[in-house]
Amino acid sequence: MHKVIVIGGGPAGMMAAITAAKNGSSVTLLERNDILGKKHLITGKGRCNLTNSCDMEGFIANIPVNARFMYSALKAFDNHQLMEFFENRGVKLKEERGGRIFPESDRSQDIQNALIKAMKTQGVEIITARAVGIKTDENGVCGVLTEGGKMLPCDSVILATGGKSYPLTGSTGDGYTIAKDLGHDIIPPKPSLVPLEVVDRRLCEMQGLSLKNTGLKVKDKQSGKVLYEDFGEMMFTHFGITGPMVLSASAFVRNIGGKLIELDLKPALSEEKLEERIRRDFERYSNKDFVNALTDLLPSKMIPHIAQYCNIPKEKKINQITRQDRHALIDALKHFTFEVKGTRPIAEAIVTSGGVSVKQIKPSTMESKIISGLFFAGEIIDVDAYTGGFNLQIAFSTGYIAGMNA
Repeated sequence: MHKVIVIGGGPAGMMAAITAAKNGSSVTLLERNDILGKKHLITGKGRCNLTNSCDMEGFIANIPVNARFMYSALKAFDNHQLMEFFENRGVKLKEERGGRIFPESDRSQDIQNALIKAMKTQGVEIITARAVGIKTDENGVCGVLTEGGKMLPCDSVILATGGKSYPLTGSTGDGYTIAKDLGHDIIPPKPSLVPLEVVDRRLCEMQGLSLKNTGLKVKDKQSGKVLYEDFGEMMFTHFGITGPMVLSASAFVRNIGGKLIELDLKPALSEEKLEERIRRDFERYSNKDFVNALTDLLPSKMIPHIAQYCNIPKEKKINQITRQDRHALIDALKHFTFEVKGTRPIAEAIVTSGGVSVKQIKPSTMESKIISGLFFAGEIIDVDAYTGGFNLQIAFSTGYIAGMNA
């Protein structure tokens, strides 16, 4: 019987193991952690944004790095097939804003349990061990070497070790070393879908403040050109900003350090309508200090920073506010702008950008063009996408097609 070893027990590795076993291979999965899918369990804040309901065109549009490479895998195992896979195994799913698909229970553990049960049903052998190398002969792959010097013979290997984000979950970049030793080019790993640090540390005083229904633009500091635009949620942190919009911006705008973030805190209102709203508030609070008249407009944590941004004294009475002051406030609410220092470290990124060059992988099978019998799946490949379930779909689709062909 054809012997397949899968290295890595994340979503890509588990799907690869299930698929290869279902096709009649004898499959062993090697995972260095005691727990399978450790990183997978924390995705989507522990809820697991499994995939997205959009069409193929939508998927490709949400993959900024090597999207064309993904056509074959997504056609072979698309979002509908993935949803059917889990629903057939008793996991009810639901759709949320932006086409995001989650388990109805909001528990990533349910996805994990379904994958583990499917592996056991297909007779996949699971071994806790760390692979340190792949052995080859004149025909290609012939075995896997584990830490401690044990050699496991096989006919094919699927390398699904992930990237370098969240190293405490086991994603330490081991697979890059193994692939490089076999002659593959590694595109230098960089953080993607990662929180951002800001230049003005005073903004960090708003730590914990979440903003919803907010407009965000990333602008070039010199030209003012808009490089990225989004609408949704974000949060201030002890180092800067994070949240779905921020993470997507970090993936879209490479080398984001030095760029400007512009927030529209009142996107539903034109400047004219916003001025009318402010006039009404100011009439109501005409005898109050400026900062005490903004409580209906802004979260309390943000008020001092907006006042500072407008250069209006906090204690200035509303009945002394000038037309110029009002326009400064409108500008602050519609164009609250600050500079990005850079990204947080790769260890804090949700996804790693970079990895094994797609030029050395056959897109229709995920097999190496250099070593016969060696396949790749998941984040180890130089493909990454925005938030919204697209990265997990990439993991499952590449795992499936690798398992089908290994």
